[in-house]
Order: sequence, then structure tokens, then C-alpha cells
Amino acid sequence: MTAPGDQIIEPIDPDVDLSVPAQRRELARGQAPVIAVVAVGGALGAVARYGASLLWPASAGGFPWTTLLVNAVGCALIGVFMVVITEIWAAHRLVRPFVGTGVLGGFTTFSTYAVDIQQLVAGGHARTGLVYLAVTVLTALASVWVAAAATRRSISWRRT
Repeated sequence: MTAPGDQIIEPIDPDVDLSVPAQRRELARGQAPVIAVVAVGGALGAVARYGASLLWPASAGGFPWTTLLVNAVGCALIGVFMVVITEIWAAHRLVRPFVGTGVLGGFTTFSTYAVDIQQLVAGGHARTGLVYLAVTVLTALASVWVAAAATRRSISWRRT
């Protein structure tokens, strides 16, 4: 649902051929700033995630606590962020792609999660891998839900 004054952002065509001038102009017309902020935000989020892995490295064959924690924190921040920008603050059109898709998308990590599971299974720790598989999904969903609910509860005074 959109409110009066909300800007509708058209989806990016994944089949853009930049060698075709008309398609380059179409991309530059409105999507280039969105792509740029997602890229910058993604780089920042990925650097933060990498920093966490350096501060708290996982032992070979051990439970990947750092990746689980990063994903849980990132999902909680996504829950808070989405409530803030949809129910409290009319953010600039580039805030959501920068923070939500870029920073938090780069910070949370499905790829590392998948590699962790693959390495655990390949290393003879299938049970740990399966536990990690389930715990991460449940933790991520719970983190988003709890953070969004807590944010809504904490701002309920603004609505009365």
C-alpha cells in the first residue's frame, strides 16, 4: 500500500543489455542511483560481516556461531528498519535500497551460511550442519518478527 506522495520505484529489468543505447538510457533515467546505493551499501555490509568473521573466527568442524549471530543481528535490524521506514519516517527514496538491500543485505549472508553447511557435511559433521541449517532459519525469522514487534510496541505512544 502506498501513501499519498510516495514514489513508486519501478523494478530493474534484469535483462538490460548495456551495449544497446536505448537500454542504457532507460537504466540511467532512474535506476542508476538505486544501483549505486545498493552497491555501496552492500560493500559496507559485507566489510562489516567480514570484520565479524575476523574478530570471532569459527573453528574447523565447529558450530559457525559468528555467521549465525551476524544473520540474527542483521535480521533484527531489518525488522526495526522496515517498521521505521514504513510506519514512522518518510525516508528518501534511496534510503531503503541503501540500508535494507545494500548494507543489511550485504551484512547478512546466505552464501556463507550455505558454505558453512557444505563444509560441515563434507567434514563429517552432518548432524551439526543440519542443526545449523534449521537453527539459522528459525533464528532469522524470529529475529525479524521480535524486532519488528518490539519496535512497533516501543513506538505505539506516537500513534495515540
